[in-house]
Amino acid sequence: MNKLFSTGLRWIWLVLVVIVIDFASKQWVMNNMQLHETQPLIPFLNLFYAHNYGAAFSFLADKGGWQRWFFAGIAVAIVVSLLVMMYRNDARHKLTNIAYALIIGGALGNLFDRAYHGFVVDFIDFYVGNWHFATFNIADCGICIGAALIVLEGFLSPKSKQAAPKV
Repeated sequence: MNKLFSTGLRWIWLVLVVIVIDFASKQWVMNNMQLHETQPLIPFLNLFYAHNYGAAFSFLADKGGWQRWFFAGIAVAIVVSLLVMMYRNDARHKLTNIAYALIIGGALGNLFDRAYHGFVVDFIDFYVGNWHFATFNIADCGICIGAALIVLEGFLSPKSKQAAPKV
């Protein structure tokens, strides 16, 4: 067990935090709002209850249902791959492990929706004037923040950690 805590899996608790916050927020929206209802929060931000049958930006949302299992399969593959990477990572690589945990939590949050409901519950509506960004959820935030952290880590990592020149 001590070996497990010396790996990136030490950060697995963050996966659970993302899943719980995502699930609770989606449950609140489904229990307190009607589909397509808007509730203004602050300037530039509304709650807007929507069902997303596709992926990001409703990609493939209108393709008849096969995409549900396609995106579920992708999510499972990503989760398994990142769990393996976390296991192989040292626990001290905090930024990378946090990034992986956020992505896993987000992927699982949306996977649960897709498997149970057949769609993903989206409800965060960011806008400027009449322009609205694609509606999203907490799981999507975890995925995007995790991806941004991976890019940031690439800029912050010392040259010695980067790939050695091929001989």
